[in-house]
Amino acid sequence: MAALLQLAAWPALAQTPLQPPALDLAGPWIETTPDQVGLDAARLEAAAARAALQPRFRSLLVARHGRLAFERYREPATAETLFDVRSVTKSVVSLLLGIAERDAVVPSLDASIATWLAGPYQVDAGDATVTLRALTHMTSGFAWNENGGPDYNAWIRSGAHVQFLLDRPHVAPAGSVFNYNSAAVHLLGVCLERAAQQPLPEYARTRLFEPLGITDAVWEPMLEGSVNGGSGIDLTARDLLKLGQLVLQRGWSGERSVVPEAWIASATTPAFPWRVTDGAQQSVTYGGLFWVSDATPPAAFAWGYGGQFVYVVPSLDLVVVTTTEWRSLYETTPLALAEAGLGVIVEEILPAARPEGVAP
Repeated sequence: MAALLQLAAWPALAQTPLQPPALDLAGPWIETTPDQVGLDAARLEAAAARAALQPRFRSLLVARHGRLAFERYREPATAETLFDVRSVTKSVVSLLLGIAERDAVVPSLDASIATWLAGPYQVDAGDATVTLRALTHMTSGFAWNENGGPDYNAWIRSGAHVQFLLDRPHVAPAGSVFNYNSAAVHLLGVCLERAAQQPLPEYARTRLFEPLGITDAVWEPMLEGSVNGGSGIDLTARDLLKLGQLVLQRGWSGERSVVPEAWIASATTPAFPWRVTDGAQQSVTYGGLFWVSDATPPAAFAWGYGGQFVYVVPSLDLVVVTTTEWRSLYETTPLALAEAGLGVIVEEILPAARPEGVAP
């Protein structure tokens, strides 16, 4: 999949009225019944039954109007389970970068990666053209084949997770062509922790997780002493739902701006002219480390390997989380598992949300 970078207007977050005050996410979720927040309970049960047909589904949570309205787990998973949500990690790094830009931890998204990597690593002239912005939009220009190709596993096995990518040839000018690349987002995480002068998990804990009341987060360690910024964070399903609610609330938790509104709007706006269909989800494209759809209703979502989703629908004031057991897949494929999750969300849960003012 490749396309020239082209920003486009997407009104879902930019023009959807924010209902003050924003929910204070530092506390535990307030639970309610579906009917109390305009959700069809029977349709949600149908969604859970459909999810249960896939043995690898582990959790399904729905929040509306800032209340936890539906929550199901498949054994052995529980509300305390830490789920390895793979590339949902990328969206977490996006939120951290938005915080870092606001706080001038990074001088500019147009700063070269050489600002932080030159010296300990061999950064050539082509590498120096790669900016933080290019990494955020998956337009680094490195030769890379991750979707159906061997590069992710080769990178993981390499043990030199920064230099491995820097040594790849440049096949497109930085900032021009979309090419999904987890190693590039890991590189972004390395730049961010060098800019912040503290490990990425510590920066995430103090700047993002603590304001949301998230106390349990585990990151996949890498051999070079960093953590995998492209994949492998573990969080509970309820905490994943909080991250989605934060995006829905444009970065606000109560009266505190955790992530800048402008960053949320930018990250959830399509950055490309191309659109694809993934199962039931139509009109899918990419923003700033978030997937976005300008179908009806528009949505933004973090998407992890094998069906890990944090799915945000501003026009419905709705957040959905799904997690699966993605390890040792043999009876299905990661894409089929993800499309099963999207089918549950798009075809079962979204229709369960009654428009405002419509009686049950």
